[in-house]
Amino acid sequence: MIPLAIVKNVSYSVWKNSFLVGRNEKKILENISFKVERSEIIGIAGPSGGGKTTLAKIFAGIFKPTSGEILYNFSQTNQLAPNRIQLLFQNSEEIVNPFRKVKNILIEALQLKNGKSFPTGERLNSLLSDVNIHENILEKFCLQLSGGQRQRVALARLLAVEPEILILDEPFSAQDVESQLNLLLLFKKINVEKGITLICISHQENVLSQLTPKIIRIKEGKLVSE
Repeated sequence: MIPLAIVKNVSYSVWKNSFLVGRNEKKILENISFKVERSEIIGIAGPSGGGKTTLAKIFAGIFKPTSGEILYNFSQTNQLAPNRIQLLFQNSEEIVNPFRKVKNILIEALQLKNGKSFPTGERLNSLLSDVNIHENILEKFCLQLSGGQRQRVALARLLAVEPEILILDEPFSAQDVESQLNLLLLFKKINVEKGITLICISHQENVLSQLTPKIIRIKEGKLVSE
């Protein structure tokens, strides 16, 4: 079977201008390669500042690699469809506007995927069920939500556009043990029931290993083990 995505020798650098040494290259990622199979869960682990989030943004198309490439094999014929890959940022406020109602955020995402005339009522309740939150949250403004609730609303918004790949950036950060366990169960449920390929990034490898046995380790921008 052809992999869903192939990362081939991806490198990423930034350049800084210095009065003393001139234009200086800082390498963030160096020659990263791995394959992503359809409907699997992959963990990307490593210390903070090692390039994990940069790799996630390259994978999602937010950044372009300095060299190398990522080849995709999406099931839909429109390879450029923007919803094929979604990224759940560590800071959920980057996805959900705190001054908007939950209902409006989710309806907007559903209509983005299905058109303005799409009947959203039943699908709204299904989305909330997917992320294990109660429907009474729909009329609340996002600023009224706890951090955990906001994270799940952000996740529901991404699921609304039916991605094939969902990237989770440090989802366990600042969570207690019980919350981490609930998230592990939720992510496994999404993977199994929706068939969505998950790429989970975390510096907490002990938690990540409970989600998947396939863990790619990155340190100082280099792949050290898979």
